[in-house]
Amino acid sequence: MTDFRLITTIHDIPETQWQVLQQNSAGNYPFLNYQFLAALEDSHCIGTGMTTHTSGWRASYLVRYNPAGEADVIIPCYRKDHSYGEYVFDWSWAEAYQRYGLAYYPKLLWAVPFTPASGPRLLHNAASATDIQQCWQSAVQAVQALCAAQHLSGWHLNFIDPQIRPLLDHLCVRPQPDNDIAAVRRHGCQFHWFNQGYTDFDHYLQSFASRKRKNVRKERQRLQDMGIKIVQKTANEIRNDDLHFFYQCYQLTYWRRRSQGYLNETFFQLCRQHLSRQMLLVMAEKDGQPLACALYFFDDTTLYGRYWGCQQDIDGLHFEACYYQGIEFCIKNHLQRFDPGTQGEHKISRGFTPVSTFSYHRLMRPEFQQAVAQFAQEEDAQVVIYQQQASGLLPFKN
Repeated sequence: MTDFRLITTIHDIPETQWQVLQQNSAGNYPFLNYQFLAALEDSHCIGTGMTTHTSGWRASYLVRYNPAGEADVIIPCYRKDHSYGEYVFDWSWAEAYQRYGLAYYPKLLWAVPFTPASGPRLLHNAASATDIQQCWQSAVQAVQALCAAQHLSGWHLNFIDPQIRPLLDHLCVRPQPDNDIAAVRRHGCQFHWFNQGYTDFDHYLQSFASRKRKNVRKERQRLQDMGIKIVQKTANEIRNDDLHFFYQCYQLTYWRRRSQGYLNETFFQLCRQHLSRQMLLVMAEKDGQPLACALYFFDDTTLYGRYWGCQQDIDGLHFEACYYQGIEFCIKNHLQRFDPGTQGEHKISRGFTPVSTFSYHRLMRPEFQQAVAQFAQEEDAQVVIYQQQASGLLPFKN
């Protein structure tokens, strides 16, 4: 960690310097936006939260500075005392440590809190492929050095941008004699929608087999016959009271599962203040009264479906608000991809294709790292089979 400094709050990093690095290496990916991460801290959704799920997140940004004293590499990491809010599950690894009388926590998470959306995980100003590789190599070495210095059990790099996978495989996975930053790659699966140049939703449905196409049309028509109206809002169209209602719906979703949402209303209101141009709020109404909400974020290429909740359980409303409206928004705004979040085989029949997600893991104890490597190898084979089976259930013609 010789060239990196540990920063424990984002507010100790100048926002202007952060923005320069983000534009170079992450574009306008919303979840590495300075204000998104600052909102997590300022709303106490991480760091000093009052629930088991949100306490135990300690910002641990690693920052490298150039001779002028400006940040030129930023690694967004979090020191964690549990495994909540990660969506790449390692509870069994923690249990194995416990059985041997060892401490799995604290550990280091290199990811965005509560956000299972693949994307950039390193901010830098490198331009050439060689410089980018050097940045990543220095970053992984710095993360590993931090784990050693603070006696952390290891580091976990989750939901990496697939375009960086070959580089990380070269640095961390392929057998090398003196590789001191070796890691295990885990393979996961999500379901994403891809825009094939559709002009409208009906044009999209033309790619479906006849029976599947009729099912979707019936599903959407049923809501119209019930008098349910769908409204899309972005930017300054999203009002304070809209997000207040959304938050009530969001918490109801968790309450029905006898749980509690990770995020509080203050976080969402801070996002509205600073990120509303990258937010889409879908609201379902009947007789002028709101029924349900879905909140998305988006950038230049991708829509990210994130949060949902409803006052009443109405058949088909979840699919309309969380999937069909997102597809329509992508088509209208020429977005290439729609990432609706984790899980959900029900997405397949609506045209969401199985795609691979990747994470990298390094446990500092060699004997456990070997066991994790075997686990990941077996898991990878199962994920491949699952993706092949899911692909066979897609609704498209041929």
